[in-house]
Amino acid sequence: MQVARLTAFATLGTLSATQALIGRVWEALEGADPELVAEETLCLVATATARAVDAGLHAVPALRQAVVPVLLELPFTYRDYVLGGALLEEEVDAGLEAAGQEIYSRLQRTLTFYQAHLPVGQFPGERLLTEKMALWMGRISPPGLPELPQARMERLAVVPLLQAHLRLMLMFGRHVAAEASEE
Repeated sequence: MQVARLTAFATLGTLSATQALIGRVWEALEGADPELVAEETLCLVATATARAVDAGLHAVPALRQAVVPVLLELPFTYRDYVLGGALLEEEVDAGLEAAGQEIYSRLQRTLTFYQAHLPVGQFPGERLLTEKMALWMGRISPPGLPELPQARMERLAVVPLLQAHLRLMLMFGRHVAAEASEE
């Protein structure tokens, strides 16, 4: 029951934080590629969420092993959901299947990037998050913008938004870990 509750909570949080970040960025980055923004943001938030939950569950290895890998798979799960919806509305053809494979490959590369930059076993604190979100902002920004990624991040207040989400994930993980210890 705890695995399901924690996974559902973290999934809802990940999708909500991703949508909130995309909303802020989309309004401010004219000419940004919507697919790139969505994929990069989901991969960043899913990885950061997994790291926060992992830190919250450090005392309960069985829960960590059950929940954290699922959170790291969220971008693929979301891709499957979107692709499944497209398949229901369109006839299945090789082009749609090939596009799905291309998206899968892009997501894998993007997740590998963020997983390398957000270390396992470490809660993404404000300093680390600010540093890594500058990379994210650079990756999603169209070329030729007049301000640096760090300035855009500050103006859009994206670090505090993600930091609040991650603190909530950490605290909920600790709460669930405490409940598991009492059983």
